[in-house]
Amino acid sequence: MVQTKTVSNPLKKLAGQTAVYGLGTILPRLINFLLNPFLTYTFAAAEFGINSELFSYISFMNVIFSYGMETTFFNFSSKMQNKEEVYNTSFMSLLFSTAVFSLLLLAFASQIADGLSTPNAVYLPQFIVWSILIIASDAIAIIPFARLRSENKALQFSILKLVNVCVTFGLTIFFLKVCKGSYDACEDNFYANLYNPQIGIGYSFLALLISNCLSLVLLSKQFMRVRLSLNKALLKEMLIYAWPLVILGIAAMVNDTLDKIIIKKLMHDKAAAQVAQGIYGGCNKIAVLMSIFIQAFRFASEPFFFGKAKEKDSKQTYAIVMKYFVIFCLLLFLGTTLNLDWIKYIVGKEYRSGIAVVPILLMAYLCLGVMYNLSIWYKLSGQTKFGAIIALSGAAITILINVVFIPKYSYMACAWATFAAYSGMMVLSYFLGQKYFPIKYNIRAMTVYTLITLALYFIAGTFAHIENIALKLLLNNLLIVLFVWFIYKLEFDNLKKLNANGSPAH
Repeated sequence: MVQTKTVSNPLKKLAGQTAVYGLGTILPRLINFLLNPFLTYTFAAAEFGINSELFSYISFMNVIFSYGMETTFFNFSSKMQNKEEVYNTSFMSLLFSTAVFSLLLLAFASQIADGLSTPNAVYLPQFIVWSILIIASDAIAIIPFARLRSENKALQFSILKLVNVCVTFGLTIFFLKVCKGSYDACEDNFYANLYNPQIGIGYSFLALLISNCLSLVLLSKQFMRVRLSLNKALLKEMLIYAWPLVILGIAAMVNDTLDKIIIKKLMHDKAAAQVAQGIYGGCNKIAVLMSIFIQAFRFASEPFFFGKAKEKDSKQTYAIVMKYFVIFCLLLFLGTTLNLDWIKYIVGKEYRSGIAVVPILLMAYLCLGVMYNLSIWYKLSGQTKFGAIIALSGAAITILINVVFIPKYSYMACAWATFAAYSGMMVLSYFLGQKYFPIKYNIRAMTVYTLITLALYFIAGTFAHIENIALKLLLNNLLIVLFVWFIYKLEFDNLKKLNANGSPAH
Protein backbone atom coordinates (compact mmCIF):
# COMPACT_ATOMS: atom_id res chain seq x y z
CA MET A 1 0.00 0.00 0.00
CA VAL A 2 1.30 3.40 -0.94
CA GLN A 3 1.26 5.83 1.93
CA THR A 4 0.44 9.39 1.08
CA LYS A 5 2.36 12.11 2.81
CA THR A 6 0.16 14.47 4.74
CA VAL A 7 1.19 18.05 4.19
CA SER A 8 0.19 20.89 6.37
CA ASN A 9 -0.05 24.57 5.70
CA PRO A 10 2.39 26.28 8.13
CA LEU A 11 0.46 29.51 7.76
CA LYS A 12 -2.68 27.78 9.02
CA LYS A 13 -0.81 26.42 12.02
CA LEU A 14 0.58 29.85 12.92
CA ALA A 15 -2.79 31.52 12.29
CA GLY A 16 -4.46 28.94 14.54
CA GLN A 17 -1.94 29.49 17.31
CA THR A 18 -2.26 33.26 16.90
CA ALA A 19 -6.05 32.96 17.16
CA VAL A 20 -5.82 30.89 20.36
CA TYR A 21 -3.24 33.24 21.84
CA GLY A 22 -5.56 36.00 20.74
CA LEU A 23 -8.03 34.65 23.29
CA GLY A 24 -5.41 35.43 25.91
CA THR A 25 -4.08 38.65 24.40
CA ILE A 26 -6.54 40.23 21.96
CA LEU A 27 -9.72 39.47 23.92
CA PRO A 28 -8.27 40.53 27.30
CA ARG A 29 -6.82 43.71 25.83
CA LEU A 30 -10.12 44.41 24.10
CA ILE A 31 -11.83 44.05 27.47
CA ASN A 32 -9.16 46.29 28.96
CA PHE A 33 -9.68 48.57 25.95
CA LEU A 34 -13.22 49.15 27.23
CA LEU A 35 -11.74 50.67 30.39
CA ASN A 36 -10.28 53.49 28.31
CA PRO A 37 -13.60 55.22 27.56
CA PHE A 38 -14.72 54.60 31.13
CA LEU A 39 -11.59 56.22 32.59
CA THR A 40 -11.46 59.09 30.10
CA TYR A 41 -15.13 59.90 30.71
CA THR A 42 -14.67 59.60 34.50
CA PHE A 43 -11.43 61.55 34.98
CA ALA A 44 -10.03 64.75 33.53
CA ALA A 45 -7.01 64.51 31.23
CA ALA A 46 -4.67 65.83 33.95
CA GLU A 47 -5.59 62.98 36.32
CA PHE A 48 -5.53 60.40 33.53
CA GLY A 49 -2.00 61.62 32.84
CA ILE A 50 -0.94 60.08 36.18
CA ASN A 51 -2.28 56.74 34.98
CA SER A 52 -0.44 56.99 31.64
CA GLU A 53 2.83 58.01 33.27
CA LEU A 54 2.91 55.30 35.94
CA PHE A 55 1.89 52.54 33.56
CA SER A 56 4.71 53.68 31.28
CA TYR A 57 7.12 53.24 34.19
CA ILE A 58 5.62 49.80 34.89
CA SER A 59 6.22 48.76 31.27
CA PHE A 60 9.78 50.07 31.47
CA MET A 61 10.57 48.29 34.73
CA ASN A 62 9.06 45.03 33.48
CA VAL A 63 11.96 44.88 31.03
CA ILE A 64 14.52 45.39 33.81
CA PHE A 65 12.92 42.77 36.05
CA SER A 66 12.62 40.15 33.29
CA TYR A 67 16.06 40.88 31.68
CA GLY A 68 15.34 38.86 28.53
CA MET A 69 14.68 35.58 30.35
CA GLU A 70 11.50 34.80 28.42
CA THR A 71 13.19 34.62 24.99
CA THR A 72 16.24 33.01 26.61
CA PHE A 73 14.01 30.30 28.09
CA PHE A 74 12.56 29.54 24.62
CA ASN A 75 16.00 29.43 23.03
CA PHE A 76 17.53 27.03 25.57
CA SER A 77 14.40 24.88 25.87
CA SER A 78 14.43 24.30 22.11
CA LYS A 79 18.07 23.17 22.19
CA MET A 80 18.49 21.23 25.45
CA GLN A 81 17.21 17.79 26.33
CA ASN A 82 16.88 18.59 30.02
CA LYS A 83 14.07 21.14 29.81
CA GLU A 84 13.36 20.90 33.55
CA GLU A 85 16.81 22.25 34.32
CA VAL A 86 16.22 25.20 32.00
CA TYR A 87 12.87 25.87 33.68
CA ASN A 88 14.28 25.64 37.22
CA THR A 89 17.32 27.79 36.50
CA SER A 90 15.45 30.55 34.69
CA PHE A 91 12.66 30.66 37.28
CA MET A 92 14.97 30.68 40.31
CA SER A 93 17.09 33.40 38.73
CA LEU A 94 14.04 35.60 38.20
CA LEU A 95 12.65 34.87 41.65
CA PHE A 96 15.87 35.94 43.38
CA SER A 97 16.44 39.05 41.27
CA THR A 98 12.79 40.13 41.63
CA ALA A 99 13.06 39.96 45.41
CA VAL A 100 16.22 42.09 45.41
CA PHE A 101 14.94 44.69 42.92
CA SER A 102 11.55 44.98 44.65
CA LEU A 103 13.00 45.55 48.10
CA LEU A 104 15.32 48.25 46.77
CA LEU A 105 12.48 50.10 45.04
CA LEU A 106 10.12 49.77 48.01
CA ALA A 107 12.78 51.28 50.29
CA PHE A 108 12.83 54.41 48.13
CA ALA A 109 9.12 54.63 47.21
CA SER A 110 8.65 58.06 48.83
CA GLN A 111 11.71 59.51 47.13
CA ILE A 112 10.53 58.13 43.76
CA ALA A 113 7.14 59.78 44.27
CA ASP A 114 8.83 63.12 45.08
CA GLY A 115 10.93 62.84 41.93
CA LEU A 116 7.86 62.56 39.70
CA SER A 117 6.77 66.09 40.71
CA THR A 118 3.09 65.32 40.17
CA PRO A 119 0.81 68.02 41.63
CA ASN A 120 -2.31 67.18 43.67
CA ALA A 121 -1.41 63.50 44.10
CA VAL A 122 -1.43 62.92 47.86
CA TYR A 123 -1.48 59.14 47.51
CA LEU A 124 1.27 58.97 44.86
CA PRO A 125 3.70 57.12 47.23
CA GLN A 126 1.02 54.44 47.68
CA PHE A 127 0.56 54.26 43.90
CA ILE A 128 4.32 53.71 43.62
CA VAL A 129 4.18 50.81 46.11
CA TRP A 130 1.30 49.19 44.23
CA SER A 131 3.17 49.67 40.94
CA ILE A 132 6.31 47.98 42.32
CA LEU A 133 4.25 45.00 43.51
CA ILE A 134 2.56 44.81 40.08
CA ILE A 135 5.98 44.69 38.42
CA ALA A 136 7.18 42.00 40.85
CA SER A 137 4.12 39.80 40.33
CA ASP A 138 4.47 40.17 36.55
CA ALA A 139 8.11 39.06 36.73
CA ILE A 140 7.43 35.99 38.87
CA ALA A 141 4.77 34.81 36.40
CA ILE A 142 6.93 35.17 33.27
CA ILE A 143 8.58 31.73 33.18
CA PRO A 144 5.47 29.73 34.19
CA PHE A 145 3.55 31.47 31.38
CA ALA A 146 6.45 30.91 28.98
CA ARG A 147 6.43 27.21 29.84
CA LEU A 148 2.77 26.96 28.93
CA ARG A 149 3.60 28.52 25.57
CA SER A 150 6.60 26.23 24.97
CA GLU A 151 4.41 23.20 25.70
CA ASN A 152 1.80 24.51 23.22
CA LYS A 153 -0.77 24.90 25.98
CA ALA A 154 -2.12 27.99 24.28
CA LEU A 155 -5.67 27.52 25.57
CA GLN A 156 -4.60 27.25 29.21
CA PHE A 157 -2.31 30.26 28.76
CA SER A 158 -5.15 32.26 27.21
CA ILE A 159 -7.71 31.36 29.86
CA LEU A 160 -5.36 32.48 32.65
CA LYS A 161 -4.67 35.76 30.86
CA LEU A 162 -8.38 36.24 30.27
CA VAL A 163 -9.18 35.66 33.94
CA ASN A 164 -6.55 38.24 34.88
CA VAL A 165 -7.97 41.00 32.74
CA CYS A 166 -11.61 40.19 33.59
CA VAL A 167 -10.85 40.49 37.30
CA THR A 168 -8.94 43.72 36.68
CA PHE A 169 -11.83 45.10 34.64
CA GLY A 170 -14.43 44.01 37.18
CA LEU A 171 -12.57 45.45 40.16
CA THR A 172 -11.90 48.75 38.38
CA ILE A 173 -15.60 49.11 37.58
CA PHE A 174 -16.44 48.12 41.16
CA PHE A 175 -14.13 50.72 42.72
CA LEU A 176 -14.70 53.57 40.27
CA LYS A 177 -18.35 53.04 39.39
CA VAL A 178 -20.08 51.27 42.28
CA CYS A 179 -18.04 52.61 45.20
CA LYS A 180 -17.40 56.05 43.69
CA GLY A 181 -21.06 56.31 42.72
CA SER A 182 -22.17 55.59 46.29
CA TYR A 183 -19.62 58.07 47.65
CA ASP A 184 -20.65 60.82 45.20
CA ALA A 185 -24.30 60.23 46.11
CA CYS A 186 -23.37 60.74 49.79
CA GLU A 187 -24.71 57.31 50.69
CA ASP A 188 -23.73 55.85 54.05
CA ASN A 189 -23.00 52.25 53.14
CA PHE A 190 -20.20 49.71 52.72
CA TYR A 191 -19.43 50.74 49.11
CA ALA A 192 -19.17 54.45 49.85
CA ASN A 193 -16.86 53.77 52.81
CA LEU A 194 -14.51 51.81 50.53
CA TYR A 195 -13.93 54.79 48.27
CA ASN A 196 -11.35 57.50 48.92
CA PRO A 197 -11.55 60.41 46.43
CA GLN A 198 -7.85 61.24 46.95
CA ILE A 199 -6.95 57.81 45.57
CA GLY A 200 -9.22 58.32 42.55
CA ILE A 201 -7.66 56.84 39.43
CA GLY A 202 -5.19 54.98 41.66
CA TYR A 203 -7.85 52.29 42.09
CA SER A 204 -6.91 51.08 38.59
CA PHE A 205 -3.48 50.12 40.01
CA LEU A 206 -5.01 48.40 43.03
CA ALA A 207 -7.37 46.40 40.77
CA LEU A 208 -4.45 45.16 38.65
CA LEU A 209 -2.40 44.23 41.71
CA ILE A 210 -5.23 42.12 43.17
CA SER A 211 -5.73 40.45 39.79
CA ASN A 212 -2.01 39.65 39.46
CA CYS A 213 -2.03 38.04 42.90
CA LEU A 214 -4.93 35.85 41.79
CA SER A 215 -2.98 34.87 38.65
CA LEU A 216 -0.07 33.71 40.81
CA VAL A 217 -2.48 31.51 42.77
CA LEU A 218 -3.88 30.06 39.53
CA LEU A 219 -0.32 29.33 38.35
CA SER A 220 0.35 27.28 41.49
CA LYS A 221 0.52 24.04 39.48
CA GLN A 222 3.41 25.49 37.47
CA PHE A 223 5.13 26.68 40.65
CA MET A 224 4.83 23.17 42.10
CA ARG A 225 6.94 21.87 39.20
CA VAL A 226 9.87 24.07 40.23
CA ARG A 227 12.78 22.40 41.94
CA LEU A 228 14.87 24.61 44.21
CA SER A 229 18.01 24.17 42.17
CA LEU A 230 20.05 26.45 39.99
CA ASN A 231 22.62 25.31 37.44
CA LYS A 232 25.27 28.03 37.68
CA ALA A 233 27.02 27.02 34.45
CA LEU A 234 23.73 27.03 32.57
CA LEU A 235 22.71 30.36 34.13
CA LYS A 236 25.99 31.91 32.99
CA GLU A 237 25.28 30.79 29.40
CA MET A 238 21.72 32.08 29.63
CA LEU A 239 22.81 35.48 30.93
CA ILE A 240 25.40 35.81 28.14
CA TYR A 241 22.61 35.16 25.64
CA ALA A 242 20.17 37.45 27.48
CA TRP A 243 22.19 40.60 28.21
CA PRO A 244 21.83 42.08 24.70
CA LEU A 245 18.09 41.38 24.97
CA VAL A 246 18.01 43.53 28.11
CA ILE A 247 19.51 46.45 26.20
CA LEU A 248 17.09 45.70 23.37
CA GLY A 249 14.18 45.65 25.79
CA ILE A 250 15.17 48.89 27.51
CA ALA A 251 15.65 50.61 24.18
CA ALA A 252 12.28 49.25 23.02
CA MET A 253 10.62 50.68 26.11
CA VAL A 254 12.34 54.01 25.47
CA ASN A 255 10.69 53.94 22.03
CA ASP A 256 7.32 52.85 23.41
CA THR A 257 6.96 54.72 26.69
CA LEU A 258 9.54 57.51 27.02
CA ASP A 259 7.31 60.06 25.28
CA LYS A 260 4.53 59.57 27.85
CA ILE A 261 7.07 60.16 30.63
CA ILE A 262 9.17 63.09 29.40
CA ILE A 263 6.40 65.17 27.83
CA LYS A 264 5.79 66.61 31.30
CA LYS A 265 9.51 67.34 31.72
CA LEU A 266 10.02 69.06 28.37
CA MET A 267 6.97 71.32 28.10
CA HIS A 268 7.33 74.70 29.81
CA ASP A 269 3.75 74.92 31.08
CA LYS A 270 3.57 72.01 33.56
CA ALA A 271 -0.21 72.15 33.96
CA ALA A 272 -0.69 72.04 30.17
CA ALA A 273 1.94 69.29 30.00
CA GLN A 274 -0.01 67.03 32.34
CA VAL A 275 -3.17 67.59 30.27
CA ALA A 276 -1.20 66.80 27.06
CA GLN A 277 0.14 63.67 28.77
CA GLY A 278 -3.42 62.54 29.45
CA ILE A 279 -4.70 63.37 25.95
CA TYR A 280 -1.83 61.54 24.28
CA GLY A 281 -2.21 58.56 26.58
CA GLY A 282 -5.96 58.39 25.89
CA CYS A 283 -5.64 58.63 22.09
CA ASN A 284 -2.73 56.19 22.14
CA LYS A 285 -5.22 53.60 23.40
CA ILE A 286 -7.22 53.92 20.16
CA ALA A 287 -4.21 52.67 18.20
CA VAL A 288 -4.02 49.69 20.53
CA LEU A 289 -5.82 47.34 18.09
CA MET A 290 -2.68 47.10 15.97
CA SER A 291 -0.42 46.49 18.96
CA ILE A 292 -2.87 43.89 20.33
CA PHE A 293 -2.62 41.86 17.14
CA ILE A 294 1.15 42.23 17.09
CA GLN A 295 1.39 40.98 20.67
CA ALA A 296 -0.82 37.96 19.93
CA PHE A 297 1.27 37.25 16.83
CA ARG A 298 4.51 37.55 18.81
CA PHE A 299 3.31 35.08 21.44
CA ALA A 300 2.48 32.55 18.72
CA SER A 301 5.35 33.26 16.31
CA GLU A 302 8.31 33.07 18.70
CA PRO A 303 7.93 29.35 19.55
CA PHE A 304 6.73 28.71 15.97
CA PHE A 305 9.83 30.30 14.42
CA PHE A 306 12.19 28.47 16.80
CA GLY A 307 10.41 25.20 16.05
CA LYS A 308 10.69 25.76 12.29
CA ALA A 309 14.40 26.65 12.38
CA LYS A 310 15.66 23.12 11.60
CA GLU A 311 13.41 22.58 8.57
CA LYS A 312 14.78 23.05 5.05
CA ASP A 313 12.13 25.50 3.95
CA SER A 314 12.21 27.56 7.14
CA LYS A 315 13.39 30.76 5.44
CA GLN A 316 10.66 30.49 2.82
CA THR A 317 8.14 30.06 5.63
CA TYR A 318 9.43 33.17 7.41
CA ALA A 319 9.06 35.14 4.16
CA ILE A 320 5.47 34.06 3.51
CA VAL A 321 4.50 34.72 7.13
CA MET A 322 5.92 38.23 6.81
CA LYS A 323 3.89 39.01 3.70
CA TYR A 324 0.54 37.98 5.15
CA PHE A 325 1.36 39.63 8.46
CA VAL A 326 1.85 42.94 6.64
CA ILE A 327 -1.39 42.47 4.68
CA PHE A 328 -3.39 41.91 7.86
CA CYS A 329 -1.80 44.92 9.58
CA LEU A 330 -2.63 47.11 6.58
CA LEU A 331 -6.23 45.95 6.82
CA LEU A 332 -6.26 46.91 10.52
CA PHE A 333 -4.82 50.31 9.62
CA LEU A 334 -7.60 51.00 7.13
CA GLY A 335 -10.29 49.54 9.37
CA THR A 336 -9.31 51.86 12.21
CA THR A 337 -8.43 55.09 10.38
CA LEU A 338 -11.44 55.02 8.05
CA ASN A 339 -13.78 54.57 11.00
CA LEU A 340 -12.33 57.23 13.29
CA ASP A 341 -15.51 59.30 12.97
CA TRP A 342 -17.20 56.91 15.39
CA ILE A 343 -14.20 55.27 17.07
CA LYS A 344 -13.15 58.66 18.50
CA TYR A 345 -16.13 58.55 20.86
CA ILE A 346 -14.45 55.86 22.94
CA VAL A 347 -12.51 58.69 24.59
CA GLY A 348 -13.99 61.67 26.40
CA LYS A 349 -14.53 64.96 24.57
CA GLU A 350 -11.47 66.58 26.18
CA TYR A 351 -9.22 63.91 24.63
CA ARG A 352 -10.44 64.08 21.00
CA SER A 353 -8.21 67.02 20.12
CA GLY A 354 -5.38 64.48 19.90
CA ILE A 355 -7.07 62.10 17.46
CA ALA A 356 -4.60 63.05 14.69
CA VAL A 357 -1.92 60.93 16.35
CA VAL A 358 -3.84 57.70 15.70
CA PRO A 359 -2.92 57.09 11.99
CA ILE A 360 0.72 57.93 12.73
CA LEU A 361 0.85 55.50 15.66
CA LEU A 362 -0.91 52.75 13.70
CA MET A 363 1.69 52.94 10.94
CA ALA A 364 4.41 53.03 13.60
CA TYR A 365 3.07 49.83 15.17
CA LEU A 366 2.98 48.19 11.74
CA CYS A 367 6.70 48.94 11.37
CA LEU A 368 7.26 47.52 14.85
CA GLY A 369 5.45 44.32 13.87
CA VAL A 370 7.59 43.96 10.76
CA MET A 371 10.67 44.50 12.92
CA TYR A 372 9.51 41.67 15.22
CA ASN A 373 9.30 39.40 12.18
CA LEU A 374 12.72 40.47 10.99
CA SER A 375 14.25 39.97 14.45
CA ILE A 376 14.15 36.19 14.04
CA TRP A 377 17.51 36.33 12.22
CA TYR A 378 19.55 37.45 15.23
CA LYS A 379 17.60 35.30 17.69
CA LEU A 380 18.15 32.11 15.66
CA SER A 381 21.77 32.88 14.88
CA GLY A 382 22.52 33.80 18.51
CA GLN A 383 23.69 37.27 17.49
CA THR A 384 21.43 39.06 19.93
CA LYS A 385 23.96 41.90 20.18
CA PHE A 386 22.58 43.15 16.85
CA GLY A 387 19.13 43.31 18.41
CA ALA A 388 20.58 45.64 21.02
CA ILE A 389 22.24 47.79 18.34
CA ILE A 390 18.98 48.07 16.40
CA ALA A 391 16.96 48.97 19.48
CA LEU A 392 19.53 51.52 20.66
CA SER A 393 19.38 53.17 17.24
CA GLY A 394 15.62 53.47 17.60
CA ALA A 395 16.00 54.85 21.12
CA ALA A 396 18.43 57.50 19.87
CA ILE A 397 15.89 58.61 17.24
CA THR A 398 13.12 58.69 19.87
CA ILE A 399 15.13 60.77 22.32
CA LEU A 400 16.41 63.19 19.68
CA ILE A 401 13.02 63.96 18.11
CA ASN A 402 11.21 64.20 21.44
CA VAL A 403 13.78 66.47 23.07
CA VAL A 404 13.95 68.80 20.05
CA PHE A 405 10.26 68.98 19.11
CA ILE A 406 8.10 68.31 22.22
CA PRO A 407 8.55 71.86 23.59
CA LYS A 408 7.01 73.25 20.38
CA TYR A 409 4.71 70.50 19.05
CA SER A 410 3.68 68.71 22.25
CA TYR A 411 2.29 65.17 21.77
CA MET A 412 2.36 65.36 17.94
CA ALA A 413 6.15 65.21 18.22
CA CYS A 414 5.74 62.05 20.34
CA ALA A 415 3.72 60.32 17.63
CA TRP A 416 6.14 61.18 14.84
CA ALA A 417 9.11 60.19 17.00
CA THR A 418 7.52 56.76 17.53
CA PHE A 419 7.00 56.32 13.79
CA ALA A 420 10.53 57.48 12.94
CA ALA A 421 12.07 55.16 15.53
CA TYR A 422 10.15 52.03 14.53
CA SER A 423 10.56 52.59 10.80
CA GLY A 424 14.28 53.24 11.27
CA MET A 425 14.67 50.06 13.34
CA MET A 426 12.76 48.10 10.70
CA VAL A 427 15.01 49.26 7.87
CA LEU A 428 18.22 48.67 9.85
CA SER A 429 17.08 45.20 10.92
CA TYR A 430 16.26 44.28 7.33
CA PHE A 431 19.66 45.25 5.91
CA LEU A 432 21.62 43.63 8.75
CA GLY A 433 19.51 40.49 8.40
CA GLN A 434 20.18 40.30 4.67
CA LYS A 435 23.90 40.41 5.42
CA TYR A 436 24.09 37.85 8.24
CA PHE A 437 20.98 35.67 7.79
CA PRO A 438 19.52 36.38 4.33
CA ILE A 439 15.82 35.69 3.83
CA LYS A 440 14.17 36.43 0.50
CA TYR A 441 11.20 38.53 1.58
CA ASN A 442 8.68 39.59 -1.07
CA ILE A 443 9.48 43.29 -0.77
CA ARG A 444 7.75 44.10 -4.06
CA ALA A 445 4.38 42.69 -2.98
CA MET A 446 4.51 44.31 0.46
CA THR A 447 5.43 47.67 -1.09
CA VAL A 448 2.55 47.46 -3.58
CA TYR A 449 0.04 46.62 -0.84
CA THR A 450 1.32 49.46 1.34
CA LEU A 451 0.99 51.95 -1.53
CA ILE A 452 -2.55 50.73 -2.25
CA THR A 453 -3.39 51.19 1.44
CA LEU A 454 -2.00 54.72 1.56
CA ALA A 455 -3.78 55.62 -1.69
CA LEU A 456 -7.11 54.46 -0.25
CA TYR A 457 -6.40 56.35 2.98
CA PHE A 458 -5.76 59.60 1.10
CA ILE A 459 -8.80 59.04 -1.13
CA ALA A 460 -10.86 58.77 2.07
CA GLY A 461 -9.36 62.11 3.10
CA THR A 462 -11.20 63.73 0.19
CA PHE A 463 -14.48 62.75 1.90
CA ALA A 464 -13.65 64.91 4.93
CA HIS A 465 -15.96 67.70 3.73
CA ILE A 466 -19.01 65.41 3.75
CA GLU A 467 -21.16 66.45 6.70
CA ASN A 468 -23.34 63.34 6.64
CA ILE A 469 -21.34 61.00 8.91
CA ALA A 470 -23.29 57.89 7.83
CA LEU A 471 -22.56 58.59 4.16
CA LYS A 472 -18.90 59.28 4.89
CA LEU A 473 -18.53 56.02 6.85
CA LEU A 474 -20.27 54.10 4.05
CA LEU A 475 -17.85 55.45 1.46
CA ASN A 476 -14.86 54.81 3.74
CA ASN A 477 -15.86 51.21 4.38
CA LEU A 478 -16.43 50.63 0.66
CA LEU A 479 -12.75 51.50 0.28
CA ILE A 480 -11.91 48.80 2.82
CA VAL A 481 -13.99 46.32 0.81
CA LEU A 482 -12.05 47.42 -2.26
CA PHE A 483 -8.77 46.69 -0.47
CA VAL A 484 -9.99 43.20 0.48
CA TRP A 485 -10.97 42.65 -3.18
CA PHE A 486 -7.46 43.67 -4.29
CA ILE A 487 -5.93 41.16 -1.88
CA TYR A 488 -8.30 38.42 -3.01
CA LYS A 489 -7.46 38.94 -6.68
CA LEU A 490 -3.73 39.14 -6.11
CA GLU A 491 -3.27 36.45 -3.45
CA PHE A 492 -5.94 33.81 -4.09
CA ASP A 493 -3.74 31.61 -6.29
CA ASN A 494 -0.81 31.82 -3.86
CA LEU A 495 -2.97 30.82 -0.90
CA LYS A 496 -4.51 27.97 -2.93
CA LYS A 497 -1.04 26.59 -3.77
CA LEU A 498 0.12 26.99 -0.18
CA ASN A 499 -2.90 25.12 1.11
CA ALA A 500 -2.48 22.37 -1.49
CA ASN A 501 1.17 21.46 -1.00
CA GLY A 502 2.02 22.84 2.45
CA SER A 503 5.05 24.67 1.08
CA PRO A 504 5.50 28.39 1.01
CA ALA A 505 4.27 29.96 -2.22
CA HIS A 506 6.45 32.31 -4.23
